[in-house]
Amino acid sequence: MKKLMTCLVTTVFLTMGFTTNTYAATYKVKSGDTLSAIAKKQKVTVSQIKYWNHLKSDLIKVNQVLQIKPSTKKTTTKKTTAKAATPYKVIKMKATAYTGSCKGCSGKTATGIDLKKNPKVKVISVDPKVIPLGSKVYVQGYGYAIAGDTGGSLKGNKIDVFIPSKKNALKWGVKTVTVKVYKK
Repeated sequence: MKKLMTCLVTTVFLTMGFTTNTYAATYKVKSGDTLSAIAKKQKVTVSQIKYWNHLKSDLIKVNQVLQIKPSTKKTTTKKTTAKAATPYKVIKMKATAYTGSCKGCSGKTATGIDLKKNPKVKVISVDPKVIPLGSKVYVQGYGYAIAGDTGGSLKGNKIDVFIPSKKNALKWGVKTVTVKVYKK
């Protein structure tokens, strides 16, 4: 009887342990979807979606089926403590500001974030060779943000911080700031 009970308990434990993490969910891309919007809905990051689906760019197509891995307690714990984590890179950078409503601007970032619809989002434009797109960063005088955009004139140790108001973006001016880069 003892062996039978041990076997039963072990089977239940193993079954529950494997079923919570083995299966991945899927998401079928709809018209108007962006990776950042899908990531927000699914409570994952753009980088995770790209990694799970072997995507080289942010380009997705209508009716494309994306794999979304379920989150675990470890991931949740990591996300809640991300701000307290140790940065893997600290860089002095020249920082300017930009808005999402300049003449000729679409208001959408390179990673698909709609700045006009999300004016409170903290996003910086970067040279992806210096700070990878999708990285979480802390910018002195700006706060925590995501490296979610690129700019033609951003080469090397230069960034642009997104500020929705043109008046406040001009007030920002040009500053030398410390940027802490955290792993995605």
